[in-house]
Amino acid sequence: MKGQLPNRILITGASSGLGAALARHYAAPGLTLLLWGRDRQRLDAVAASCRGAGAEVAVRSLDLSDSAAAIAAIEQDDDASAIDLALFVAGRGDTRAPGDLVEDAAQVARLGLVNFVAAAALAAAMGDRMARRGGGRIVLVGSAAGFHALPFAAAYAGSKAGIAHFAQALRLGLKQYGVGVTLVSPGFIDTPGGPEAAGSRPFALQSSDAAARIARAAARGRAHAIFPWPFIVMRWVDRLLPPALRDRLLLALTPPGD
Repeated sequence: MKGQLPNRILITGASSGLGAALARHYAAPGLTLLLWGRDRQRLDAVAASCRGAGAEVAVRSLDLSDSAAAIAAIEQDDDASAIDLALFVAGRGDTRAPGDLVEDAAQVARLGLVNFVAAAALAAAMGDRMARRGGGRIVLVGSAAGFHALPFAAAYAGSKAGIAHFAQALRLGLKQYGVGVTLVSPGFIDTPGGPEAAGSRPFALQSSDAAARIARAAARGRAHAIFPWPFIVMRWVDRLLPPALRDRLLLALTPPGD
């Protein structure tokens, strides 16, 4: 779908933050937006603003941790009319609680289900359907944190690392069928959904800026977009450092009180 304007767009996590910003970015006459989110009141508010911009909008309020229900929902939405562009944005961020030796097991399970299992399962379901009709694009939102073994956010970093590898594998598998897959790995975004690490959030982007960058990456058919640029540098530094030095650096990043 490189260079082609989509007509029917699915966005998960659209009730707030980056997902809401993407919905508003794409909203325009002639487009249909399928907006999914957990908070129905916020989702309806986002939908209203998108309708005000001229888009046709349908909403779904659901919990993506119920993967069977989510897969059934995406199949139903695609059966109604083919989805051209699917952006899997929904995710949760959290860190190890102060005083805990290891992240809470229930938190690890929750982040794994939403950040990896649900996103991967929905992308697979959508990828199969797009491949059978010979076109479409899938966008999976990872995180720059997925490239670093953060001891205070192991579940978040681990789940985002998983989705990064899945996106790359899915892209290779679907390329021959005319379906594109874009992985985006942003740094900090000023949204309520980011990991709650203590301290400042260097190089943080506004959600509207991040949404515009993601839309450009998808339109250009990019395989992977990392932004802003300092996070590209940090990824290479992490790769090139000797393991012992990397470990010391990651431990030094752990917020005070942990």
